[in-house]
Amino acid sequence: MAEQAENLVLEHVRHIRRVVDTLEADMGVVKGRITGFESTMGHVMAQIGHLQAQIASQTGHIDRIEERLGRIEQRLDLAHV
Repeated sequence: MAEQAENLVLEHVRHIRRVVDTLEADMGVVKGRITGFESTMGHVMAQIGHLQAQIASQTGHIDRIEERLGRIEQRLDLAHV
């Protein structure tokens, strides 16, 4: 009877060990995927920063063009003051 109980305990321990091993392997895969995702997000954020800088640059350029156009309209008496 004691031997059966011992075998039952060992069987449960082996099952638990297999489950833990599977979870450990799965976590390794998950960690790898998260690392890849974080890397991709870093690149995306860098690109967004670059685009924001370009937009800011273009906005300044457009503002200067609008100022010049306003002066031209005033010289030609086309401006509505």
